[in-house]
Amino acid sequence: MQVQAESHRGQKYFVEIEGVEYEWHRETITVAQVRELGNLPKDLPVIEVDPENNERTLAEDEVITLKPGHRFGKKVRYKRG
Repeated sequence: MQVQAESHRGQKYFVEIEGVEYEWHRETITVAQVRELGNLPKDLPVIEVDPENNERTLAEDEVITLKPGHRFGKKVRYKRG
């Protein structure tokens, strides 16, 4: 799960969850929405992996701000813990 402007301005956002890229139409996404989108179980943490491959466990109430458009090269992604 990457997090900016509303889709009515023509922005497209993409969230990669466990190797699958999902289109998202909002600037932000919650951890609960990442779970739902990627069908991740509620009993495991959601982990953000940044472009440098650093991992960070997200708080259940966290809101992530996405960057619009496809990324080229490394990108932030999300996975189950």
